[in-house]
Amino acid sequence: MKRRLVVLAAPLLLAACAMAPQPAPPSSVTVPVAWRTTLPGANASVERDWWRAFGDPALDALVQQAQANNGDLKVARARLQEYQARIRVADSARLPALNLSLAPTRARAIGPQGTPIESTSLVGAVQASYELDLFGRVANTVEAARFEALSQEAALEAAALAVAANTASGYLNLLGLDAQLALAKATLASRERSYNLARHQFEVGYSSRLEMSQAEAELHATAGTVPQLERQVAQQEQALNLLLGASPGAIARGTDLLSLREPTPGAGLPSELLRRRPDIAQAEQAIAAADASLAVARDALLPSIRLTASLGAGAGGIKQLLRSPTELWSIGGSVLAPLFDAGRLRAQAEIAGTVRDRAIYGYESVVRTAFAETENALASIDGLQRQLLEAEARRAAAGEVLRVAHNRYTNGYASYLEELDAQRTAFSADLAALQLRTSLLAAHVDLYRALGGGWTPAP
Repeated sequence: MKRRLVVLAAPLLLAACAMAPQPAPPSSVTVPVAWRTTLPGANASVERDWWRAFGDPALDALVQQAQANNGDLKVARARLQEYQARIRVADSARLPALNLSLAPTRARAIGPQGTPIESTSLVGAVQASYELDLFGRVANTVEAARFEALSQEAALEAAALAVAANTASGYLNLLGLDAQLALAKATLASRERSYNLARHQFEVGYSSRLEMSQAEAELHATAGTVPQLERQVAQQEQALNLLLGASPGAIARGTDLLSLREPTPGAGLPSELLRRRPDIAQAEQAIAAADASLAVARDALLPSIRLTASLGAGAGGIKQLLRSPTELWSIGGSVLAPLFDAGRLRAQAEIAGTVRDRAIYGYESVVRTAFAETENALASIDGLQRQLLEAEARRAAAGEVLRVAHNRYTNGYASYLEELDAQRTAFSADLAALQLRTSLLAAHVDLYRALGGGWTPAP
């Protein structure tokens, strides 16, 4: 009786020696009450297919192609399948394990009289084993695998959002380069007309060689911007093809830059951002997985109890095994408890604790980054909208200056230097307005990305 009590009390005594809980570090994240910059008249909801707000069917098709063929997304989907399979691996420990064994043996031995004796034996058995999860090690292992899979699912959504945003930004940049290239070609045609006029006036004696040479220099300067922009267009198309998982080639365009709609997404409350962004959900699930892994590491210090059973048959040949075998069976159990491992298991538990703490610090960093990206996108949209208004006013004024200067030069009331300066100012104003509009549309993409792109976590 005493021996039985000792056997039963040993696991409890070992459990009492388990490692004390490791508390998580206190949170240092503070959620702001409101954003510093607000957009007037904006809707607080974000559609999942937010890129449709720009009103360009070609952009819609590019994003869909990127979501289907992007190489990084394929890797993320394969990784998610791996972690879902890991859940099934961990959950298999909840059920008994069954194994079938068949051991045929042919042996020769020396008999009592010194003569060799040959014998044949066949032993077949079905073995079952089951671990009693008294301290929750198996359950915590399953929980850790489940949270890791949820983290990978959120990582896939974050990667999909990044691919959609990069595709949209690349396409908007491509349309901006197209608009700049069209402006450069139109300006080049105007410079050719100015050069022809300056050359004609020089030939008839109404102007000097200096004015003709200045017109020629400006013509070549403008002509040099055309191949530069064409090179940038080709490079941007190739960058988009990489996102699309496609071979090098031209990218189909839809609406031009000036015809794109400017969307009006709203930022909502800062606290809502914590449930909108998939990368925050990924970091949150990583904390839960690390905490469950810490519990598994601590449970490794506790005893494990395993039950085993075996049922089989043995005979000296196949006929005997099929007709009248000898029945074999065994039932048993084992208690495995760590007594001395030079602190290895406790060190592993401490390592798991530091992994959990790093996951918490990483979560806080992701949250702060989300707040900063949203604030930057809101400030960019507000500032670029006001800057674009001034740029459009400057462009209109510069166009009027060029018109007047051209008339004065044509009628002989001013030198070509006056028109040349007006041409440069008008080209610079037009180019700045196009670049600002491209930046403004790209800032809307950044805001959609910062707000999570309409993503909602699965229940």
